[in-house]
Amino acid sequence: MAVGKSSVGSLLATRLCYVFFDTGTMYRAFTWRVLKAGISPDDEEQLCHLANTTRFDFVPTQSGCLLTPFVDDEDVSSKLFLPEVEEWVPVASKVAGVRQALILEQRRLAQRGDLVMAGRDIGTVVLPWAELKIFLTASPEERAGRRYRELSQRGDNARLETVLADLKRRDEMDMRRTVSPLKPAEDAVTVDTEGFTLEQIVDRIYALALKP
Repeated sequence: MAVGKSSVGSLLATRLCYVFFDTGTMYRAFTWRVLKAGISPDDEEQLCHLANTTRFDFVPTQSGCLLTPFVDDEDVSSKLFLPEVEEWVPVASKVAGVRQALILEQRRLAQRGDLVMAGRDIGTVVLPWAELKIFLTASPEERAGRRYRELSQRGDNARLETVLADLKRRDEMDMRRTVSPLKPAEDAVTVDTEGFTLEQIVDRIYALALKP
C-alpha cells in the first residue's frame, strides 16, 4: 500500500476531520495551463506573468476532505498526470517567480483553517509557522516503487527504471534549486516510512497532532 505524502496526508486529514491539499496539485495545474497557453516551460518571463494572472480555485469534494482544482474556472483534475505535465512540471516549478506566486496562493488556501498540507517546502517556506511539521523519508527505490504502482493502477505503461530515474532527477533539482530547496525544517519531526504500513505512519502522526 502506498505510504507517500499524499496517501498519508489524505488519511490523516480524514481522521482529523480536516481538509487535505498537496501543493504538487497546484504546480501540476499551472504546468497544464502553461502548455495550454502554448508557452515554453523554459520562458521564465512568460511563466512568471502567467503565474500572476492565472486564477486558481480549490473546491471541496462531496466528502469535504479533498479539493478539486480549478484553473480559470476549468476543472483540471483529469489533466494533472498527463505525460506532458509529468515531463515539464519540474522545470516550470523551479522558476522563482512562479514559486513566489503559487506560494501566495497556498498561504491563502491555508487561511481557510483546519488543513493538512503536503509538499516539498511547506515547513521551511510556505507555512514556517505551522503547528506541526512532518518530514517523511524513504529510499528512492521505495518511493519509485510506490509511484510505479500508482501509475500502473491508472493504466500508464510506465517502466520502473524510468520512474526511478525521473524521481532521482527531480530530487536533485529540488535540493539544488535556490528557491525553496528540498530540506526538512529545523523543528520538523522526521518520520521514516520504509517498512511501515500507511495506518502505522498515520497513527504516529495523529498522536503527535493531538498532543497539547
